[in-house]
Amino acid sequence: MLRKMISAAAFAFVLAAGTPVHAGGEKAKVTVVFDQKLPNVPGKSMKGVLVEYQPGGMSPGHTHPDSAFIYATVLEGSIRSAVNDGPVKTYKAGESFAELPGDHHSVSANASDTEPAKLLAVFVLDTNETELTIDDK
Repeated sequence: MLRKMISAAAFAFVLAAGTPVHAGGEKAKVTVVFDQKLPNVPGKSMKGVLVEYQPGGMSPGHTHPDSAFIYATVLEGSIRSAVNDGPVKTYKAGESFAELPGDHHSVSANASDTEPAKLLAVFVLDTNETELTIDDK
């Protein structure tokens, strides 16, 4: 059931909310495109966040609330990503990755200096969470 809901959210749009991220010296456009309490899991919600990177754009290293499980899909372009101490990987449009509760997202960047990139991050987290991204200090 959860897999169907996540898929539905991804297709319906188609990281965070209200927290600016940097893109080539400018802020990336970050938009909550889906926000729904899970009726069969009291206290949990699913939020879809669209992150649009300008050419050469990036987000600073960050974490998410301890309750957050995140499934991210690249919608357009290519995204360079590294989680925890893992290697930097490049994900192309149509490819996905996950972040588990407590993970540190050390690299999140547009892999291109000439083309924009879009990422849809679907969060499953405690309903009372309002700050989706906590930048490294």
